[in-house]
Amino acid sequence: MHLAAQAGVRYAMKNPNSYIHSNIAGFVNLLEVCKSANPQPAIIWASSSSVYGLNSKIPFSENDRTDEPASLYAATKKAGEAIAHTYNHIYGLSVTGLRFFTVYGPWGRPDMAYFFFTKNIRKKKPITIFEAPDRGSVARDFTYIDDIVKGCLSALDTSKRSTGSGGKKKGVAQYRIYNLGNTSPVTVKELVNILEKLLKMKADRVVLPLPKNGDVQFTHANISLAENELGYKPMTDLHTGLKKFVKWYLNHYSGSKKKKYSW
Repeated sequence: MHLAAQAGVRYAMKNPNSYIHSNIAGFVNLLEVCKSANPQPAIIWASSSSVYGLNSKIPFSENDRTDEPASLYAATKKAGEAIAHTYNHIYGLSVTGLRFFTVYGPWGRPDMAYFFFTKNIRKKKPITIFEAPDRGSVARDFTYIDDIVKGCLSALDTSKRSTGSGGKKKGVAQYRIYNLGNTSPVTVKELVNILEKLLKMKADRVVLPLPKNGDVQFTHANISLAENELGYKPMTDLHTGLKKFVKWYLNHYSGSKKKKYSW
């Protein structure tokens, strides 16, 4: 299972080469090793909901167009899908790509909104909330980490063997793409409302227009394919997931030298 990547939409504008190095060159290096192995492994890897880019059809389905990326990050993930298909076609590698939708939870990425919103609210610092043109809401299909893990395990359990050996294809190999989301988009404003209740603190909100830096207005996953073929069924709503995250955050950043974690 390949989950390593240079993630994030906005940082790509500051350091684009890191995305090419990790998400394209790094992925090709991995595929090169796998195609020459004997036996070849089956590959499960993390793509992204960002590949849907400027797609306005909702919810996003696996057979929708993904040729209009809104960010360099999205472009590198789309390139990864195309490269993976090439290695599947030429070398018989069994490949499954998982398009993750806004994964959150304990031990998450500090650069994501739910994480640094929590940090800034606690420190009584302003948080910036973006709104779309005409004061439209920005929404995300927030997906709790436990649900994502279950989807990953199901993908592993249902993957088929690669058909090549030592770099030579011997038959048609499995190639799959799945959305792993919660299929219940929530606005960023509601995300902040939930955090305020859980932290028992009011946020200092600064509302600004959505910048043209690669962010999209909304994401919404159609997960019917993953439901049918992987048995994928997300169980965690945003309030429940954020409650678990906030509990972890307060414990982890409490300043105590001895931290206890209960899962």
